[in-house]
Amino acid sequence: MSKWLTVLCTALMWWCFLCNVPAASCIMANETDRIALVAFKAAIVKDPFGSLTSWNHSLHHCLWNGILCSRRHPDRVTGLTLMSQGLVGLLSPHIGNLSFLRQIDLQNNSFHGSIPQEMGRLSRLRRITLNGSSFGGGIPNNISRCSKLEWLNLGNNNLTGNIPAELGSLSKLGTLYLFTNKLSGTIPPSIGNLSSLFRLSLAECNLDGEIPGEIARLRSLRFFQLSVNNLSGKIPSGLYNISTIQQFSLAFNQLHGSIPTDIGSTLANLYVFQVYNNLFTGTIPTSLSNASNLQWIDFFSNNFSGTVPRDLGKLLGLQMIAFGQNWLQDDLTFISSLTNCSTLLYIEGGGNLLRGSLPDSIANLSTSLNEITLENNQIRGSIPSGIGNLLNFTVFIMEGNYLTGPIPSSIGSLQNLHILRLGQNKFTELPSSLGNLTLLNILNLGQNSIHGSIPPSLGDCHSLLELDLSKNNLHGSLPPEIMSLSSISTLLRLSHNALTGPLPSELGSLKNLEIMDLSYNRLSGSIPNTLSSCLSLEWLLLENNSFEGEISQSFRNLRGLRGLDLSCNNFSGLIPSYLGELQLDMLNLSFNRLRGQVPIQGVFQNGSAISIVGNNELCGGIAKLELPPCPSSKSSNNKLSHRMKVILLVVGLVIFLSLFVSFFIFLQRRHVSKKKTSSTPSIKHQFLRVSYAELLKATNGFSEANLIGVGSYASVYKGILDQVQMVVAVKVLNLQTRGAFKSFMSECKALRAIRHRNLLKILSVCSSVDFHGNEFKALVYEFMANGNLGNWLHQVRARDHGQLEEPRNLKLIQRLDISTDIASALEYLHCGCELTIIHGDLKPSNVLLDDGMIAHIGDFGLAKIISTISSDVAQGQSNSVVIRGTIGYVAPEYGMGDMASTLGDVYSFGILLLEMFTGKRPTDAMFKDHLNLHNFVKNALPDRVMEIVDPCILLEHNTRSWIKECMVSIMRIGVACSMESPTNRMEMGSVISELRKIKNTYMNEGLNQD
Repeated sequence: MSKWLTVLCTALMWWCFLCNVPAASCIMANETDRIALVAFKAAIVKDPFGSLTSWNHSLHHCLWNGILCSRRHPDRVTGLTLMSQGLVGLLSPHIGNLSFLRQIDLQNNSFHGSIPQEMGRLSRLRRITLNGSSFGGGIPNNISRCSKLEWLNLGNNNLTGNIPAELGSLSKLGTLYLFTNKLSGTIPPSIGNLSSLFRLSLAECNLDGEIPGEIARLRSLRFFQLSVNNLSGKIPSGLYNISTIQQFSLAFNQLHGSIPTDIGSTLANLYVFQVYNNLFTGTIPTSLSNASNLQWIDFFSNNFSGTVPRDLGKLLGLQMIAFGQNWLQDDLTFISSLTNCSTLLYIEGGGNLLRGSLPDSIANLSTSLNEITLENNQIRGSIPSGIGNLLNFTVFIMEGNYLTGPIPSSIGSLQNLHILRLGQNKFTELPSSLGNLTLLNILNLGQNSIHGSIPPSLGDCHSLLELDLSKNNLHGSLPPEIMSLSSISTLLRLSHNALTGPLPSELGSLKNLEIMDLSYNRLSGSIPNTLSSCLSLEWLLLENNSFEGEISQSFRNLRGLRGLDLSCNNFSGLIPSYLGELQLDMLNLSFNRLRGQVPIQGVFQNGSAISIVGNNELCGGIAKLELPPCPSSKSSNNKLSHRMKVILLVVGLVIFLSLFVSFFIFLQRRHVSKKKTSSTPSIKHQFLRVSYAELLKATNGFSEANLIGVGSYASVYKGILDQVQMVVAVKVLNLQTRGAFKSFMSECKALRAIRHRNLLKILSVCSSVDFHGNEFKALVYEFMANGNLGNWLHQVRARDHGQLEEPRNLKLIQRLDISTDIASALEYLHCGCELTIIHGDLKPSNVLLDDGMIAHIGDFGLAKIISTISSDVAQGQSNSVVIRGTIGYVAPEYGMGDMASTLGDVYSFGILLLEMFTGKRPTDAMFKDHLNLHNFVKNALPDRVMEIVDPCILLEHNTRSWIKECMVSIMRIGVACSMESPTNRMEMGSVISELRKIKNTYMNEGLNQD
C-alpha cells in the first residue's frame, strides 16, 4: 500500500509541475479537504454499518467510502454521499471548507442539531439531499448563496422557524422539498421568483395564511404539493393556468371556493388531483374527463354538491375516485361509466345523499378493484349477485343505507375480502358462503333484520378480528365454531337478538378479545369456567339474559376488566369480594337474586360506578348505597320474641310490596330506554363538537321534511349526527327575529349547569357562520321519539297534507307519571341547583316524551337564573326583569308588572296539570269573560268533576269505583297550583308527594279494590 501511495504522490507532483501550480498550494488544497472530512467523521458518534471505517490515514481521502473527487482536480472533493448508513451525530461546520463540493447526500441518517450556516460557502453546490435525517433548528439563510443550487431536499426532518425569503434568489433551483417539518409562518411570496422550479413540496409543514399569488409565476411547475397545513383562502386562479402541472395536491387545509369548470382543459396533463379535507363548494367539474392522464381524483370531505360526472369512464387509466363526505345528490348510474376504467382500484363515495340502487353493471368493474365504500347514503334495493366477479375486492362498505333482501351468496367468492361492513341496513338473510372469506378481518352486519341462526361456517373465517351481528332477529344457540375463533380480538358483539342456550365452553379460546357483548338475548345456564382464559377482556356485557347460579370465580382472573354488566339475570348467592380487586370502571349487578354483604373495597367504594338495585337481600356496603346494615353473628343468634316476629313480618311484607311495585315500574322503563343505548361505553353522553356543515348534513340541508317544530325564535329539525350515529334534534335560531340571540344565550346559561333525568339533555352548541357568511347558532339535543305532550293531548294538523291526525291516547297511569316527571324537574330547577332557575315558559309543547314516555322539560329560551337558593325562594324569589311566556300559562301577576319568580312556574304547572286531565286548552274558545280553566275546574269540584274529565280517561276507567276520588285529588292539586295569589300556591315538593300518593292509592290499591 505504501508503494502505491508513493506512486500517487509522485504523480501528484508531476501534475502540479505540468499545470504550473506550486507544489505547496497543491498539498495545501489536499490537506484542506482531508481535514474537513476528518472533522466530519469526528462529529459522528455512531457508525453502525462501519461506513466510515475506510476513512483512515492509510488511504488517500479520494478513496474513502462515499467520497467523489474531481477529475480535473484529483484531490478536491466534489461529492459526499452517505445515505441510509445509520450515522448518528452532528454535521460538522467544517463541511463549508469543501469548496469544490457539488453534491451532498446524507438522507436517512440521524443527524441531531442544525444544518450549519457554513454550507452557504459552497458556491459550486448543486444538490443538497438531507431528507429524513433528523436535523433541527432553522433553515440556514446562507443556503441562498449557493447560487448554482438545482436540488434542495430538506424534507422529513425537525426543522423549525419560517421558510427564508432568501431562497427565492436561487434562480436555478428546480426541486424544493421541505415537506414534513415543524415550520411555521406563511409561504414567502419570493418562492414565485424560482423561475426554474418544477417540483415544489411544502406538505405537512404547519404553514398558515393564504397561498401567495406569486406562485402562479412558476410556469414550469409539474409537481405541486401543499397538503396537510393550515392554509386558508382561495387557490390563486393563475395556478389553474399552469398547463405543465401533473400532480396538484392541496389536501387537509382550510381552503375554500370552487374548482373552475374548465380545469380538465387548462390542466390537461394532470395525473393526480387531490383537494380532500378542505371547504370547497360548487360542483365537481365534468371537464376532468379531458385530462386523459388522470389517475387519482380525490374530493373527499368538502362541501361539493350536484352530481358525479358521468363521463369519468373516458379516463382509461383512472385508479382512484373519492368524493365521500360531501353533499352530492345523485343516483348510482355513474358506476356504469367506470366499467371502462380497467385499472380502477378504489371508489369512495360514503356520506353523501346518493340514492337509487346498485346497478348490475357493478359486476363489470375492473377485476383489479380493491375497495368500494358507499356508506351512509340513501341507497336502496339489493346487492347484485354479480358482485362476486370482483375477485380482488379487499374492502366493501355499504353500512347506513336502505339495502334489503338476502346478502347474495356470491359474496363468498370474494376470497380476498378483508373488511365487510353492511350494518344499519335491512338485510334479511346470511349466506353460509361467508365462511369462504378466510382472509376477512372485520365483519359488521349489525342493525339489520337478519333472521335465522348464525351459520357455523363463520368459524372458518380464521383471520376475523371483529364480528358484529347485533340488533337483528337471530335465534338458536351460539355456534361453538365461532366462540372458538381465537383470532377475534377487537370486538364480538351479538347483542339484541333472540339467541338461546348456554355459553359454549369454547369461549375460552377468545384469549385476545377486548370487548364481548352478548346482552339482550335469551341465553341461560351458568358462566363456564373457561372464561378465565379470556385474559384480554376489558368489557364484558351479559345483561338482560337468563344466566343463573353464583357469579363465577372465572371472573377473578380477568385482571384487565374495566366494565362488567351482569344485570337483569338470575344470578344468586353472595357478591364475590374479589370483584373489588379488579380495576373496574363500571359494575352493574342490578336485578338479580344476590344476597348478603356488599363489599366496600375497589369499585364498591364508588357509588356512581356500581349499580346493585333490585337485589332485595343485600346489606352493608358504603353509606351512599343506603342499604340496611348486615346483622352481626351475635345478634343473629338471639331469639326474637313472638311479637317482634309478627312486626317484622308485617314490615317485611309492606317493604316487599313497595319494592315489587317500584321494581316493576323501574324495570319497565329501563327495558324500553335501554333499547336505544349502546351496550359499550357511549359517546352519547359526552359534549360533542359539531360544525355548521355537520348539522347541515345531519338534517339533509335543514329540509322541510326534517322539520319537527317551529317556535317564536327557532325551528327544530330532526337529524342524524354522523360522528356518533345517533338521532338528534337541532334547534336553529332565527337570528333575524328580535330576542332570538337573547333566547339562545339564556338557554345556554341555563343548561350548562343542570342535569336531571326529566330535563332535556343538550348534546352540543354550534355558534358559527353558514356558507353565505351569515351568523349561525344552533343547539343540539337528544331526540325525543314520542314528540311533545301537546300532540298527545290534542289533535294536530299534519304538516304535509293539512289533515287532522287522530290524537294519540294517553293512559291515566301515563298522565300521572308525566305529571310527576314535570314536577320533579321543576322542583330540581327551583331548589336542587346551586342557582335557582326559573323556566318561564312551561306548556305542553315544551314537554318532550322519550320512547319510554318519560317526560323531559325543554326550551329554556326564556329561563332566568337568579341568586343562590335561600329561604326567600319558597316565598317566590324574584328577578329584576319581567319574564315573558305563553298566553294561558303565564302567571297573572306578570301581567301586572311583577318580577319573575319560581311561583310563576308553579302557576304554569297547575294550568298544565288541569289541561292534561280535562283535555281543555287554557285558550279554549269557551273561556271568556271571567271564566278560565282554573275557575272551570274549581267550580266543578267535587261533585261534578266527572263532567269535566277528559273523555279518553273515562273510556279507560269509567267503570272503576275509585276514579272519581282519584280525579278530585288530581284536580285539587291543579287548582291549588294555579291560584291567583302567588302566596296561596302549592310548593312543588308537596305536589310530588301528593301525586305519588295518588298513584299508590288509586292506581295500585284502587285496582285491587275493584
